[in-house]
Amino acid sequence: MWQAEHVREKLALLYPQCSIEILGMTTRGDQILDRTLSKVGGKGLFVKELEVAIAERRADFAVHSLKDVPMTLPEGFQLAAVLEREDPRDAFVSNDYASLDALPAGAVVGTSSLRRQALIAARHPQLVIRPLRGNLDTRLGKLDKGEYAAIILAAAGLKRLGLPQRIRAFLEPEQSLPAPGQGAMAIEIHAERDDLQQWLAPLNHAATAQAVTAERTVSRNFGGSCQIPLAAFATVDGGTMRLRAMIATPDGARVASADLTGPADAPEALGSQIAAVLHQQEATEILASCHTDAAGDA
Repeated sequence: MWQAEHVREKLALLYPQCSIEILGMTTRGDQILDRTLSKVGGKGLFVKELEVAIAERRADFAVHSLKDVPMTLPEGFQLAAVLEREDPRDAFVSNDYASLDALPAGAVVGTSSLRRQALIAARHPQLVIRPLRGNLDTRLGKLDKGEYAAIILAAAGLKRLGLPQRIRAFLEPEQSLPAPGQGAMAIEIHAERDDLQQWLAPLNHAATAQAVTAERTVSRNFGGSCQIPLAAFATVDGGTMRLRAMIATPDGARVASADLTGPADAPEALGSQIAAVLHQQEATEILASCHTDAAGDA
């Protein structure tokens, strides 16, 4: 809802003559909280109902956390704009400890992300990692009740909701490489709405759009699934893009990683290039292992 209101405010400045209404919706991704996303249908659970509303013309467009948008959109839909990225980092949140390094052996860390799980397990095998679902208030509430010694959240969400004081430490990309699209918002429309495409175009942030295109290309090359711990993070400096990517087993025991640079105006090519480098490592075997584990869980 914060994201929808944020976009409404930006559009109101651009088009003060327009009336912009918010159609509040609760998705299945919001409702199913007792299982990880990888076991109940993936990130698409956060966007499907919104796409139905667009298809039925009950809504003109939808505002998403890009991290929650499937790597391949359904036929007839497209992303009209990607807004300037907020802080892409993961955040360490705890009432009693200052950092992951300060946690004692056996301490319970909560996260909803297989990516975060794998990265924490690889660096801190002495910690216990348990699933954590729900909105921000629910997750923080579970921490405050003592169910977890610490939890890992997206810094962007905490900052947007006015809770930066809950962040005890930021996990830099070298420690915890972000997920594709993390910290970015995107606006989805029906592909036939050329009028909306033109109206929303001023909200598009070119450097962010280039970066997330590269990141999502990496994910798409590996099936675009949240059932595998995959990270991809791009930064743009002038005409140059740096792209880092990682794929791992959920226990963090096997990791393939790569770091490449290329032209910022060819993000898909760089994304495909770094995916090829990962495949030259153990990525194919890691991917097969993850799918085997997922089938066993199901």
